[in-house]
Amino acid sequence: MLKVSDLMTKELFTLNSEDNLKMARSLMDLQRIRHIPIVNDKKEFIGLITHRDILRATISQLADIDPSTQGEIDAGIPVGEIMQTGIKTISADELLKEAAYLLLNHKYGCLPVVNEQNGLEGILTEADFLKLTISLMEALEK
Repeated sequence: MLKVSDLMTKELFTLNSEDNLKMARSLMDLQRIRHIPIVNDKKEFIGLITHRDILRATISQLADIDPSTQGEIDAGIPVGEIMQTGIKTISADELLKEAAYLLLNHKYGCLPVVNEQNGLEGILTEADFLKLTISLMEALEK
C-alpha cells in the first residue's frame, strides 16, 4: 500500500510568523504554489497561509490602490496575523488512501505532513494527487 511519504512534497518553501504578507505573496508567485507552511525556529509546524488567505487580506481592486501602495501595506502585515492555525496534519506513515479521503471529505487543499514532535516533513496537496492520477492513466495507456 502506498503511504503519504510516497507522494508528499519534501522540498518545501516555508515562512515564519514574523515574515510579512509581501514575502508570502512573492513566494507564491515565484514558486507557483498555493500553500505555505509556517514554522517556528525549531522547524515545527505552527500554521498555514494559503492563496485565499492572502486574497482575503488584500484591499479590493475596487479601492483603486496602486500595486506599490498594496506592496507597502503587505510589507507591514506579519503572516502570523493571517495564518490559519489548528490545521489538520498527517503522518508520513499514514496510508495515502486515508489522506485522499481527508482531502476529499473535508475539502482541504493540502495536508501538512509532520512527525511526532510536530516537525514539518512535507506537504501533500491536491496537485500531488493529480500528478499521481496522470501517471496512472499513462501507465494504463501502455
